[in-house]
Amino acid sequence: MRCPFCSFEDSRVIDSRSVESGASIRRRRECPKCGRRFTTYEKYEETPLVVNKKDGRRELFDGGKLFGGLLKAFEKRPVSTETVQDIAHEIERELRLKGESEVTSREIGELVMEHLEKTDQIAYVRFASVYRQFADVQNFMQELQRIMENNKKDNK
Repeated sequence: MRCPFCSFEDSRVIDSRSVESGASIRRRRECPKCGRRFTTYEKYEETPLVVNKKDGRRELFDGGKLFGGLLKAFEKRPVSTETVQDIAHEIERELRLKGESEVTSREIGELVMEHLEKTDQIAYVRFASVYRQFADVQNFMQELQRIMENNKKDNK
């Protein structure tokens, strides 16, 4: 690894740690020429994941977009940013475990709904109101009643 400070061709690994739940490795390095230290990350190369949208368009999966959507759903809720990141990583992991190079936006939305419902019901309702595009208050109330019934079952 070339030193970013003096461009020397080699560096020595001082410390290695697993990060992102083992998905990558963080390495602290030291240049033998100038003695400065720097950090590198080693991550396996993933095959691109293509999302098929409702309108027929296709675009590359964007984990940042997923994270942003989750942040909006969890806005002003007592959920840490780390938890939101973990949920985003878990959803991406689940999509990649399918072993397919293409997924539908509907599959992503359903996974998001599952994770939100388990984590925070207010965030779930926020996301569902946009994702499900409730036609009227009646549809919205039916979803709320379903959640309340599930809560009763879980509390028994």
